[in-house]
Amino acid sequence: MSLRKLPLLLAAALLFATVTVGIVRAQSGTVSDFTVQKTGGGSASLSAYSGQKAVVVVFLNPACAFTRLYQERLSALSSAYGGRGVQFLFVNVPINLDSNEGGGNSLATFSDDNGAASAALGVSKTTEAVVLQPSGGGFAVRYRGAIDDNPQVASGVQQRYLQQVLDNVLAGKPAGVADKRAAGCLIKR
Repeated sequence: MSLRKLPLLLAAALLFATVTVGIVRAQSGTVSDFTVQKTGGGSASLSAYSGQKAVVVVFLNPACAFTRLYQERLSALSSAYGGRGVQFLFVNVPINLDSNEGGGNSLATFSDDNGAASAALGVSKTTEAVVLQPSGGGFAVRYRGAIDDNPQVASGVQQRYLQQVLDNVLAGKPAGVADKRAAGCLIKR
């Protein structure tokens, strides 16, 4: 082998390793039970949804523009997959903006004011989605990341990451999508 080809070979190996690690990281790990508060009072724990085929947890805040941009898409996903055994949990979280800004959020039915759920799932931004699948005594993380590839313009979406993961999980396949960086507002810790 020529020494000139060595950098190219090393670059290809590094790229392959990076993609593989991303996919494995997105599809590994388990989450123990956590509790979120219902906006109307009371609480709900993750374990209450252990009979579902999958649970999608999406963190939102009405003061964040990304929440407003994704609201219709998330509502459509929830409607499309709700009858197929997928439970969506829309969780309102505090962010580093004045919470009086922005419009209402018709999706957020839970709140995570103390940050326990977002910390347990390793989420740092609003509109970041986590797909969980019941496994043993807990939930296996199948995907963590962006909903799609265009947070600003729904008609410009080319890659529907969350939809692809849900289709694969419901078909009994691996998620097939590595972590995708979500665009959103930083969650206040």
